[in-house]
Amino acid sequence: MDQAILKTLMANPYFDAARPKSLDRIDFDLADLSGLSPADGAATLTAFTCAAIARAEQDLPAPPGRWLVTGGGRHNSVMMAGLDERLVGRVEPVESVGWNGDALEAQAFAFLAVRSLDGLPLTVPSTTGVSKPVTGGRLYRHGAD
Repeated sequence: MDQAILKTLMANPYFDAARPKSLDRIDFDLADLSGLSPADGAATLTAFTCAAIARAEQDLPAPPGRWLVTGGGRHNSVMMAGLDERLVGRVEPVESVGWNGDALEAQAFAFLAVRSLDGLPLTVPSTTGVSKPVTGGRLYRHGAD
């Protein structure tokens, strides 16, 4: 794990910006990772994920008593241990409450897709700071002219 790269990633202005706020995939420059071995790159990104979530906890009105983790990260024992070490409250996979962690993200995107098809907003000013409610995405039909 590369501490200097982790420090650079955590210095991103996003972390000190006032809420509401959101990120895009282009908000972090990951070029520095290209010089690392795959193991060190993965370890650095895992540490960054844990550090970023722990930093977000500081913005909450009160620390949660329980963190439910979904997505592939919940299968990563290093990530789960890192979250458990950094966060106040228990850290558990969503299966601990009976949810299917392998389906949850797909279900969320399906919900967003239906909202988009119906022209309903996917984000509003109070959640991400957009100036007005915004629908999202573009519909591309496979094989359409």
